[in-house]
Amino acid sequence: MNKPEKAKDEEQRLRTLRALNILDTGPEERFDRITRMAKRIFDVPIALVSLVDEDRQWFKSCIGFNVSQTPRDISFCGHAILGDQIFIIPDATKDERFADNPMVINEPHIRFYAGCPLMFVDGSRIGTLCIIDDKPRHFDSDDMQALKDLATTAERELAAVQLATQDDLTNTYNRRGFVLLARHSLNICIRQGIPASLAFLDLDNFKEINDRYGHAEGDKVLMVFADQIKDVCRDADLFARLGGDEFAILFVNITKVAAEKIFSRFHRALEHYNQESGKGYDISFSYGIVDFEPDKHQSIESLLDDGDAQMYKWKKKSKLARDHD
Repeated sequence: MNKPEKAKDEEQRLRTLRALNILDTGPEERFDRITRMAKRIFDVPIALVSLVDEDRQWFKSCIGFNVSQTPRDISFCGHAILGDQIFIIPDATKDERFADNPMVINEPHIRFYAGCPLMFVDGSRIGTLCIIDDKPRHFDSDDMQALKDLATTAERELAAVQLATQDDLTNTYNRRGFVLLARHSLNICIRQGIPASLAFLDLDNFKEINDRYGHAEGDKVLMVFADQIKDVCRDADLFARLGGDEFAILFVNITKVAAEKIFSRFHRALEHYNQESGKGYDISFSYGIVDFEPDKHQSIESLLDDGDAQMYKWKKKSKLARDHD
């Protein structure tokens, strides 16, 4: 068995990793979403976001493997971070570097491994997004590109640990975080032929609530609204507060028709909350949903613009209906 060598920039690499303050932290949905997608796309039993520390590899996200870390000396990821390209082992039993590795001989009985190095903004390779199978397999160029796309999303999430991409009030992504991650999600959808749709939401009468009940109550409305959306969204959906009283959801692998069914559940949940809250006001919203069309939507911004336009049509139609009544 060959132990992985230390990286040439090992000191800087470790300083960068430690500065993130991410080691030994709890699970986070944004990383678990990536490993779930990797497991599903490649149909493998194990997918990991692995961060390579001085003497161990620690898993920020771990799907299908019931440990949080392993020694660096026996890690495949320790080898993967030494290069810029995806590190692929088609059959570990036939590779002299790994044939007698404890993780090949024993659980999880690694046969196939593919790990894409995760590069931080300063160029340090701090870990990998990797997939593992207990059977040998072939990995073609399309597979490699898909893994790179997912790894880029993981890199963005690692950068987001330091960058301001979260909305503190609602504990969701803000506009910047949404745009960064949505771009990569749409790239994956294009490459894999997966449908996507976007919903643009705007709270109704939010200014009146702020003016009458105060901004503290307005903040509570935003938090309740966000929590209600989270309850009906799926794990793979990307949800954000864009600013003020505007929100967006990127639905991956479903069309507008299916997204409308989610919104039916959301309407019912919000109606129930309004009935039980006794606040003296109702939380309501207008929305627009559009299907992602790669030929039409050249950017996430253009998709947001279409969703915004659809939302205003809904709002105008609803206002005319109320005025008529």
